[in-house]
Amino acid sequence: RHLLGARFPGEPPAARTPGQGRAGRACPPHPTPPHPTPPRQLSRFRLSIPEACGHREIHSLVAGGVESARGRWPWQASLRLRRRHRCGGSLLSRRWVLSAAHCFQKHYYPSEWTVQLGELTSRPTPWNLRAYSSRYKVQDIIVNPDALGVLRNDIALLRLASSVTYNAYIQPICIESSTFNFVHRPDCWVTGWGLINPSGTPLPPPYNLREAQVTILNNTRCNYLFEQPSSRSMIRDSMFCAGAEDGSVDTCKGDSGGPLVCDKDGLWYQVGIVSWGMDCGQPNRPGVYTNISVYFHWIRRVMSHSTPRPNPSQLLLLLALLWAP
Repeated sequence: RHLLGARFPGEPPAARTPGQGRAGRACPPHPTPPHPTPPRQLSRFRLSIPEACGHREIHSLVAGGVESARGRWPWQASLRLRRRHRCGGSLLSRRWVLSAAHCFQKHYYPSEWTVQLGELTSRPTPWNLRAYSSRYKVQDIIVNPDALGVLRNDIALLRLASSVTYNAYIQPICIESSTFNFVHRPDCWVTGWGLINPSGTPLPPPYNLREAQVTILNNTRCNYLFEQPSSRSMIRDSMFCAGAEDGSVDTCKGDSGGPLVCDKDGLWYQVGIVSWGMDCGQPNRPGVYTNISVYFHWIRRVMSHSTPRPNPSQLLLLLALLWAP
């Protein structure tokens, strides 16, 4: 029944605590490692969020917490560390993918990552040429500058090395600056390739994406469920809770960074990013998500002004041309 959020594949199951992430929903907190290069200054290069977003052409109706269908969530991305699924993500435009900052705490070099789009399975076969044609190298990883584990500003953007080609199975998701209209809605959805129950059962072959229908809770209710009356700031405005209060639907290890989306007037909007929780699928312990609306202007600013680093081979070619007779 569970779509279960954030320990990483290959790690033993562990109880989630407030300092734990959902890429495994329960990773012990680690200090954010220094970025290998100093922050780049913003340039005038503009890359805007696309006007056409939130559309999907595949409308097969599937109950919550079950296997999905290819193309039903065309913005879903598999972030792959050394060719293996590590975290989820969502496509914002032809060059930008949104995910959770804690996915990159230990692995922050872009060359270590690729992004798979348009596939239902997290393990495409070697002879699936379609899958490999929709796998993109990562050029830049931009973690929110104030990120601290999973408890603060758990959001990151990935700039792809080449432009994505849209089709029926690959489309961008919309985002907006307010989530007020989505609070208490019982018909939002979360997707991922993580564990499927609290005991740590991984996805069985063919490792297909799963989906679950969840209810978004307000933070007052969420803090009450976590029984933290003396720590009201545990669930801050930069977060929100979603799931089922009885624990019947949740995210778990391997789902981190994935999108929580809601339908609004026929378009789909991403409201949250799978972030952290206390264990998986437990009563009164809903999953905790990054509230995207808080970071709307940061996302727009990064996408509008960031520019790729010069390619060393291009620089060498330019020098060769300058010195050529």
